Amino acid sequence: MTAIVTLTMNPALDKGTRTKLVMAEHKLRCDALRTEPGGGGVNVSRAIHKLGGDSLLLHVSGGTNGQALQRLLRHEHLDQRCLAIEGETRESLTVFDEATTNQYRFLMPGPAVARGEWEGVLEELGRLDPAPGHLVASGSLPPGVPADFFVRVAARLADRPTRVIIDTSGPALHALTTGDAPIHLVKPNLRELSQLVDRELGHDRDVIDAARDLLGRTRIEAIVVSLGAGGVVLVTDDVTAHVRSPTVPIASKIGAGDSTVGGITLGLARGMTLVDAVRYGVAAGAAAVMTPGTQLCGREDTEHLYAQLVAEATTGSE
Repeated sequence: MTAIVTLTMNPALDKGTRTKLVMAEHKLRCDALRTEPGGGGVNVSRAIHKLGGDSLLLHVSGGTNGQALQRLLRHEHLDQRCLAIEGETRESLTVFDEATTNQYRFLMPGPAVARGEWEGVLEELGRLDPAPGHLVASGSLPPGVPADFFVRVAARLADRPTRVIIDTSGPALHALTTGDAPIHLVKPNLRELSQLVDRELGHDRDVIDAARDLLGRTRIEAIVVSLGAGGVVLVTDDVTAHVRSPTVPIASKIGAGDSTVGGITLGLARGMTLVDAVRYGVAAGAAAVMTPGTQLCGREDTEHLYAQLVAEATTGSE
């Protein structure tokens, strides 16, 4: 299997709990706190592992929280390479309101990362031997890291046989549209794509036209637009496909996006066509929705849903 490396510049200790009802100015009695490793690339690697694949998780971390993060990753038997930073790895908190079934997610900005520290990450990528077949850069950038960092990642790997997949947001996503490095795949959601092209997007045709607009003025090869419960729209120069998400019971939407990216990447590494890899990713995302809290996709559910999507595509009902 082609090697997969994931990159996480802003990992987190994801902490979650439940309470009967969230009310302002009240003491909220909560269940026991659950702590899991988190952050974009971390969860992509976790999803790949749950799906039966392997990856190398490259991440920065520091302080007591960073040590705890590494222990949790070892406990899940993930292959990791940690680049130490001086700052303390962040925490995040999710609270599930049992009365309303709403989830409240509190995300911290993360530690400041010094120039020498983030430049060290780029140097580490250049030293990867053998070069990975796929590099997934996912998640937010912490303070101190330039908005075009993921463009620099792609540029560092431009002369190597590595397909770069990026899932980010905000200024880091916008920077991908102004850089000149080759990027295999980018996964914005509908709102983010609308912001990138500075216009409202309604029907599939609008989404496809907007994605084609970006493809025409960048070196991005494929765009997968997340539509939430509506699935995704895949757009390349030669292919367009709307892969609708299967209907599943919803336990939690946390981790669905990272599971989708993990599924797409693993599918590509296993030699699937891009369309089939996207179907596999959508199946993984739907499988994650079926699990409670911050749990990710299950392999059995993913395989079952993927077979369903392939069957629907064969009958023309996708």
